[in-house]
Amino acid sequence: MSRVTRAGLLRGGLVFGALVAFPFVFPAQWVINIAIFTVMYAGLATAWNLLGGYSGYLSLGHAAFFGIGAYAIAITFTHIGIGAGYKPFFFLPLVGIAVGIGSVPLAWIALRTRAATFAIVTLTLLFVVQQLAFNLTHLTGGSQGLAIPEPQFNVSSYNNPFYFAMLGVFALALFTCWWVRGSKLGLMLLSIREDEDRACGVGVKATWVKVIAFAVSVGFTAMIGGAWAYYISFIYPQFAVDPLVTIGAVLMAFLGGKGTVWGPTVGA
Repeated sequence: MSRVTRAGLLRGGLVFGALVAFPFVFPAQWVINIAIFTVMYAGLATAWNLLGGYSGYLSLGHAAFFGIGAYAIAITFTHIGIGAGYKPFFFLPLVGIAVGIGSVPLAWIALRTRAATFAIVTLTLLFVVQQLAFNLTHLTGGSQGLAIPEPQFNVSSYNNPFYFAMLGVFALALFTCWWVRGSKLGLMLLSIREDEDRACGVGVKATWVKVIAFAVSVGFTAMIGGAWAYYISFIYPQFAVDPLVTIGAVLMAFLGGKGTVWGPTVGA
């Protein structure tokens, strides 16, 4: 049976139609600023939900990958030069893919633990990345921060490109969340959440299923971090790798309903 229903298409069309129209209906830039951060947290909560909601593994270290994505954009500007304007937005998928693939060894190690131990391990990873951001001054600028050149967008609609970039990443994360939930991968993740030992007993390759979910989740988180860094234009370790970012995303997922498709969005 097709997973695409008329009600689902209507719901998705109404939500994203309203979000696309939002900056044209409410053009005031301070309103768009609020909308950018709302959509950002909707994306972060949705990305976290792919791991924490579906598998039941409560990661408290997603802000580490948010910061890695932010510094990936900033360092590319500073040490390589990718140009301003719209070009950095097209660089975001590469950041997400690179961070997702690079996270696989870390995920394989961290996911050998469960429950509270996994949460502590991921939280430790967050502080490790934060300390690296402080101490690798030749790359990150350390406590002095790292500047990103501001694009020469029209002043009257300066925030709009950043809003649509965040909305694009959020839409991709939400679509992935929807697809995974109804796929074989999603069924395996949900079985792990309910009873991992029993899932392994019936043939679920739990380790690699969790690693895939972890990599996809942090990949989207890194993309959002990159878009945030370009918008803020000057980043510091304590803000780029901030535990409050993770806490906010987790609380929103729980508030709206973790393990559901639309729950994290409603929570945000």
